[in-house]
Amino acid sequence: MSANLMIVDDDVQMRGDLRRAMEDEGYAVAEAGVPEDALDRLRIDGPPDLMIVDLMRGETDGFDCIREIRRDHDVPIIVISTRYDTHDVVAALEAGADDFVSKPFEIKEITARMRALRRRARITADRDTTPEAVLDAHPDAPLILAADAGAVRRGAEEIHLTVTEFRLLCELAETPGRVLSRAVLLERVWDQGFFGDERIVDVHVRRLRTKIERDPSDPRIVVTVRGLGYRLDLQSQ
Repeated sequence: MSANLMIVDDDVQMRGDLRRAMEDEGYAVAEAGVPEDALDRLRIDGPPDLMIVDLMRGETDGFDCIREIRRDHDVPIIVISTRYDTHDVVAALEAGADDFVSKPFEIKEITARMRALRRRARITADRDTTPEAVLDAHPDAPLILAADAGAVRRGAEEIHLTVTEFRLLCELAETPGRVLSRAVLLERVWDQGFFGDERIVDVHVRRLRTKIERDPSDPRIVVTVRGLGYRLDLQSQ
């Protein structure tokens, strides 16, 4: 069965080129020229299996589009843009994107990124580990990682994580108390990595902390070990 892909880009030629290339890869492709059309499609049809979103400007820009998608969906999102400075990369990832590809790009590069994202989503869905892990034994609202169910809960409330955030948390939770370097996390969570750019790890850790830490400004669960990487510490109370 072919996977469903939505391309959101106001460049008609780029959309056409991407559509033809992605159809050759076996994707069923939908297009949207502006973010508003993409959001309307998601409300009517639900999320596709994957999205490519350009950081276009307009009444709703690419950043706002991603934020709106992330309110309800964890669909993998690749951002494409001619803007490739630190601010834009970090802002796109902070908004909820999973990956960032700079224009112009080779089609084989973006198809490789897409395959890696879909593989990551399948691994997450098929994950077979211990049923539940208590990450924070808060007496009123314990933080539970149910890896095999693909869920994280604080008390009775489920916490919405993206596929990448969930994979990152699971990797850290596999070996609590052990430091994992950014390079190791890139290899395990992002498969082929992000061309050695470790900023993507830091940004996703920050996003993850805002969702699972009692106080994200003073993280106790996902801890930074300066010069080495990150460590997951189980909280007993």
